[in-house]
Amino acid sequence: MFPIARAALAALLVVALPLGAQTTGVTHGQKSSRLIIRNATMVDGNGTPARGPVDIVIENGLIADIVTLDPVALRRGDARRPAGDVQIDATGKFVLPGLINAHTHMQSNRSGQSMGGFEYYLLLQLANGITTVREVGAENEQQSIRMREQQARGELVGPRMLIYPMFGGARIRTPADARIRVQEMKRIGVDGIKTTGLERDIMQAMMEEAKKQGLPVAHHVGVEETNAWDDIAMGTRSIEHWYGIPDAAIRDGRQRFPSDYNYLDETDRFRWAGRLWREADPARLDTVLAAMVKANVAWVPTLDIYEASRDLQRAQTQPWFQEYLHPSLANYFKPDPANHGSYFIGWSSTDEVYWKENYRIWMAALRDFERKGGTIGCGDDAGFIYQMYGYGLIREMELHAEAGFHPLKVIEHCTGNNAKILGIADKVGRVRAGWAADLIVVDGNPLEDLKTLYPTHQVQLKDGKEARAGLEWTIAGGVPYHVPTLSARIKAIVDSAKRP
Repeated sequence: MFPIARAALAALLVVALPLGAQTTGVTHGQKSSRLIIRNATMVDGNGTPARGPVDIVIENGLIADIVTLDPVALRRGDARRPAGDVQIDATGKFVLPGLINAHTHMQSNRSGQSMGGFEYYLLLQLANGITTVREVGAENEQQSIRMREQQARGELVGPRMLIYPMFGGARIRTPADARIRVQEMKRIGVDGIKTTGLERDIMQAMMEEAKKQGLPVAHHVGVEETNAWDDIAMGTRSIEHWYGIPDAAIRDGRQRFPSDYNYLDETDRFRWAGRLWREADPARLDTVLAAMVKANVAWVPTLDIYEASRDLQRAQTQPWFQEYLHPSLANYFKPDPANHGSYFIGWSSTDEVYWKENYRIWMAALRDFERKGGTIGCGDDAGFIYQMYGYGLIREMELHAEAGFHPLKVIEHCTGNNAKILGIADKVGRVRAGWAADLIVVDGNPLEDLKTLYPTHQVQLKDGKEARAGLEWTIAGGVPYHVPTLSARIKAIVDSAKRP
């Protein structure tokens, strides 16, 4: 846990202030020695109900104190409150922990076309309230580690980074090769390991060495020799996406593929993936989910990244594309067998119907998994399949709600649960004194409408009047970022890239 001196808490000054408190002294992108968020309604990130009004005191990048305010004294104008001139007025607004993106790819180019470095990616994360990311499969693992250190020193604007480079490669042919690769990853300073499908003996050696080196493993299980049973037996930290879970529950051990199926043809792969959940035996699936819970294998489902498969038109016409979609990313999304996830060639309404059923069964499995005590996280896997960085995570939250989770649980999935999966739950993922000052200020009520978490401020009718709603501030490590200012910079990057 980040330490916090008791003397600092004892020295907090209090003054009498009225209910109204204008935002004053706050500079976008600049840390203050003392920042107070006033009159907030707070959602902790641990699944408990909202409470407020509270004043949240931030000092030296930490939450120094949370002061519950007396409503009667507030109305009288003589409430005793923390003193400070640098303040954000959160009257009528909600404060949540900064969101954590547990499955993301830090990308600077798509389809061989540069996006001008990583600024576009990093600003989109902050603009969507994301203050921590788990990078799973970097363009260049050494570069990602350098960026992590630059961000930690305050030299790079962006969220906190945990780096999980890709494990595999042509040179890993034996269990001995696997152990050497894990040792090499430990030497260069990674935070964990991301792997896709592996032969069982290679995975066993990798997992044994990873445990020895103290490196957690995130497993993108494909249609491979290994599935969720191997993750359960070997101690994987989290299953990414979902393939290996229903695969482990199929009665005859393998999905009924047609004779001309080719896994490396992505149109084949994703078309038949849409028929996978229906082939899982419910009783076997129940056993798999219970075993995952017992083995503490978490699940990061990335519901958003497959949504185009059930509704391609919606995916292609998202409202933020016009102003904020970089042309390099737009080009990558176009159907093209050369680009991973750009598989919509001959996609039909029949494919979408199967995928809609796939989602219904998948979402029911997620509900069952959590009811059994399982840990569900949030990640967007954006940069593929019509999902923009950051925006995809908010859509992921909406899909968790569609799956039947209460908004408080959805927020917990993307804050407290993600912190637990990443092994940092003692310092981020909560609105709690002593924790990192990673917070978001939302103009609107996300428990009523998760769309208020998007950075694009929406004009809504409420009580017969027009009201604006959207993310207003992202505070990362105590540094306040004004979301409309971030969005303006992102738009400028996109506009510049569109010019001939």
